[in-house]
Amino acid sequence: MNKGTIDFITLGCSKNLVDSERLMGLCERHGFRCAHDSEQPEGEIVVINTCGFIADAKEESINTILEFVQAKAEGRVKRVYVMGCLSERYLAELEAEIPEVDGWYGKFNYEELLASLNPSKRSDFPTEPVSEPPLLGRFGGARHLTTPSHYAYLKIAEGCDRHCAYCAIPIITGRHRSRPMQEILDEVHWLVSQGVKEFQVIAQELTYYGIDIDGRQHIAELVEKMSDIEGVEWIRLHYAYPAHFPMDLLRVMREKKNVCKYLDIALQHISDPVLERMQRHFTKQETYDLIETMRREVPGICLRTTLMVGFPGETDDDFRELVAFVKWARFERMGAFAYSEEDGTPSAKLYQDDVPEEVKQARLDRLMRVQQQIAAELEAAKVGQVMRVIVDRQEGDYYIGRTEQSSPEVDPEVLIPAAEGLTIGQFYDARINDSEEFDLYATTNI
Repeated sequence: MNKGTIDFITLGCSKNLVDSERLMGLCERHGFRCAHDSEQPEGEIVVINTCGFIADAKEESINTILEFVQAKAEGRVKRVYVMGCLSERYLAELEAEIPEVDGWYGKFNYEELLASLNPSKRSDFPTEPVSEPPLLGRFGGARHLTTPSHYAYLKIAEGCDRHCAYCAIPIITGRHRSRPMQEILDEVHWLVSQGVKEFQVIAQELTYYGIDIDGRQHIAELVEKMSDIEGVEWIRLHYAYPAHFPMDLLRVMREKKNVCKYLDIALQHISDPVLERMQRHFTKQETYDLIETMRREVPGICLRTTLMVGFPGETDDDFRELVAFVKWARFERMGAFAYSEEDGTPSAKLYQDDVPEEVKQARLDRLMRVQQQIAAELEAAKVGQVMRVIVDRQEGDYYIGRTEQSSPEVDPEVLIPAAEGLTIGQFYDARINDSEEFDLYATTNI
């Protein structure tokens, strides 16, 4: 057990990861040592950043908390703290059910955890803050980056005003709140100074950025200003919403070479009756039109989407319509999941969860088989092309990299022989010479 060391465990999405990184940075400024997602945590203190989005994520969070509560009972750790979405949503219930946890924090008050750690009153922890890292402008503090040093997630907003019927995120995170643009740009400058080249821009809903400030969408302006910062090599956009999509963003994506031709836009479904019950405020025809516009305005754009099966009232005809849509759209990247009723959401209040679980699973399997074939065909079509690749890591006999069409951890990768002697974090032109289902094989000897 290492004194003065805090082990952070992050569950859920990349937005949670950014919160963990900011808190780790604060803790380190107060003299703590921080480790993240260690295979064998060895610190005296454990901080668990939880996810409370869907049933599986909640179960994982609870099991992780109980695991470290047991470690505390066995004397392997001294204190356990919990923060994040699960405790934001179920704070009172969790405090009553798991009293062994030393402190519970939500989604927005996690910085108060420093007061609980109270280093100034403990002889085994430092009593004075360490020297401050260089801070820039309105960016209020450094982060402890847990990603490879060449890329980082950049959270530009918190919360969501969309209120889709199935989604618990507005219940957990509240109203949409955009970060000030200059603060974000200052953080980009700071991250570049730390060696970051690639930025994954994230929010619950990117396209709403700025609406809460002056009633206007400012995502295109923000991305364009980011692209002008020296040292920014790639900007990739995640979690857009189709309704009222800011078309000027497509111009920026087309004109700026360091803005990846990649957009993560969750569409959820295509059947008008299902979309209406989902409260998506976007129709089937509008969806088809938007995809056609995106592909016309940004040639070669890589579209990533998420779809849902088994929403209350989804019929066989609705599902067949969804399959036909996927075959037409030929998404480069697609994920799907089965509907899970979430407490407090409009769909839980308004609808009966009437699609049997075995039907949900069968539909999910069918949809993913269709997408698997599409994805394999699209990847195979890249054989012979020369593509720009960034190298993330080395595993065994291969360097593992990505093209601009792939986001870290969730998208296909490029495997390059380790014998080619590349440098992790650097860009290379690589010729694609083979494909295997989702991954590509390439060489830089061209």
